[in-house]
Amino acid sequence: MNKSTCALWLVLAALAGCSSNSSLYHDQPLVAKVDTGMSKAQVLQIGGEPGAQSDRTVVPGTCFDYMLTKPGQKQQPYMVSFDQAGKVDRTSFMTCAEWSNAQQKSRQTLPGMGGMGGSGY
Repeated sequence: MNKSTCALWLVLAALAGCSSNSSLYHDQPLVAKVDTGMSKAQVLQIGGEPGAQSDRTVVPGTCFDYMLTKPGQKQQPYMVSFDQAGKVDRTSFMTCAEWSNAQQKSRQTLPGMGGMGGSGY
């Protein structure tokens, strides 16, 4: 396996590790109701104002950071990422900064992908 393939698997494994929280927080409105293609207005209606909003650094767009809470559990970060058109293209149990770092590392270690990109979406 070459270094690019190993790096891609490492990033995907890190992101997959976050999915174990989905069963714990599956009933939270942001997790249960926000889907790919929704507008910012729809997300705001479901989840309210995010704790933070930032411009994406790797691929143009924006990202909302939320903090999920559940009695007896520690707070869990959750991000909703929007493409340049303002439509949801990713949600995950991580912060926008963590997602941006994962994308940046993926791009740095996958230069041989050529036109196939590795944008992370």
